[in-house]
Amino acid sequence: MTQASPARRLARRAHRSLTGPPGAGGRYGVLLLVLIATYLLSAFNGTKLAIQLQIGLFTVLLLLAMRTSPLPARWPLLIGVVAVTGSAGALALSLIGTPVDDGVAELWKGFVLLATVVLVVRRVLARPTVDIQSIYGALSAYLITGLMFAAFFAAIDHLTHSAFFANNQPASTQTFQYFSFTTLTTLGYGDFTAAGNGGRAVAVLEAIAGQVFLATLVARLVSAYRTPAQRASAASRRPPRSVRYGPRTIYRGRSSAEARGPAKRSAERPGHRPPPDG
Repeated sequence: MTQASPARRLARRAHRSLTGPPGAGGRYGVLLLVLIATYLLSAFNGTKLAIQLQIGLFTVLLLLAMRTSPLPARWPLLIGVVAVTGSAGALALSLIGTPVDDGVAELWKGFVLLATVVLVVRRVLARPTVDIQSIYGALSAYLITGLMFAAFFAAIDHLTHSAFFANNQPASTQTFQYFSFTTLTTLGYGDFTAAGNGGRAVAVLEAIAGQVFLATLVARLVSAYRTPAQRASAASRRPPRSVRYGPRTIYRGRSSAEARGPAKRSAERPGHRPPPDG
């Protein structure tokens, strides 16, 4: 067996540094479970401690997304250091408890979730085939988007002096997440509506993002999804591939003369004349 040339080895090494080893990444089952647990924790427990735990859980989501979405060398370390440092600062601000500090902490949570969405969608679109992990990744990105906009709504509420919801509706983590997911799915119950122009503008952006997400990414993945048995059946029905080697064509290990059969080989022998018609 001949050894690969130095240029080919360098190209292979650069490809591994950009995309990770073959088959690495793209396992989104754990990420989806952590997302569901995070949502349920904040939905049924609105205490200050649960809100502060969200900062750590969202950082864990970002780290899991980096694990399932291989990045170029040094980027995972850089993003990890920034995420842990920023989350520690956001947690410290949340412990102080002033409205501005809480607003900055909510902004940080929103940006952490935004980075997580980008990593997950990037990896899902880069997968060569659509399998169950692609569906898990798309569902994870959809849930992360709803939590991200809920964090931005909470930041607007803390950083502005007016009430976020109209009709003096209560503003809390549960109501922001409820309002976010009803907006993302365009249900529009009408019991919670944004009162200010800033909240309305962000709500419109979320509704548009939810429609585009469902109509493009999720619909494409569901239509292209094939079970392992269906993929194996489709691979067995592919036509034979031919490879050119100089003047001959090899069909799955056979030469072109063997592939054409004895009748065509005899017609190609020197001095052979085809039989007259009739």
